[in-house]
Amino acid sequence: MRLSDIMSAMHLSSYAEVALALFMGAFLAITVHVLRGRDGELWERARFFPLEGGPETIRTTPRRESRSRGRSL
Repeated sequence: MRLSDIMSAMHLSSYAEVALALFMGAFLAITVHVLRGRDGELWERARFFPLEGGPETIRTTPRRESRSRGRSL
């Protein structure tokens, strides 16, 4: 018995089809999310994010207060 006979008997072709369907679903969901246009303000703020971190990096979200001790996280 050859390896090609064993692999043919396992019917693995359906795995490729499932993987393609998952990829297409994820690609479509991301494309719709990006092109939908609701997050215009978010995209505008993200346009000015620095490409590398450093001391001049601006914090864009306020620090949350810890409820247990009242300290900043």
